[in-house]
Amino acid sequence: MSSSLLDVAFAHHVWATLRVIDACLARSAEELKTNVPGTRGPMLETLRHIVAGDTEDLYILTGDRAFDIDVEHVSLAEARVVMERNGSGWAEFLSPSLNPDAIVREVDKTDGYERWAPVGFRLAAALDHGTDHRSQICTALTTLGVEPPAIDVYSFGLDTRRVVEKLPDA
Repeated sequence: MSSSLLDVAFAHHVWATLRVIDACLARSAEELKTNVPGTRGPMLETLRHIVAGDTEDLYILTGDRAFDIDVEHVSLAEARVVMERNGSGWAEFLSPSLNPDAIVREVDKTDGYERWAPVGFRLAAALDHGTDHRSQICTALTTLGVEPPAIDVYSFGLDTRRVVEKLPDA
């Protein structure tokens, strides 16, 4: 049983990111430089950006220095390990007693820029960020002639046995 309604959403977020990373692990260094117009940039940089955003969100929300790391230059295999750890971080952070209206303060270490936003908003932004960029990487994979992994919520449900499907009787 989930401890929070958000558990499944963040479990999907981590699972989908890991599936995209796994699909990219089989690509050459040259293929990982694929950049499709209208997307954030090369696949490898975008994957690092997803994982970096996730760790930054966890650091801002939890204050846990274990999430205060620079992942912008890690290998894809290292990014995968970080994302797996993020999954545990999200599971620990989310709870039924979480106050979605509590205000979180973010301070950019490089220039002192500050932002205040409710926890609920930060959580929605984390999910949106991952979804947007995973889609862009899947688009880039298709330009290479590679079938992108199924990362939709129902594929996650089937893979984790949270969803069961049955064809109608003939």
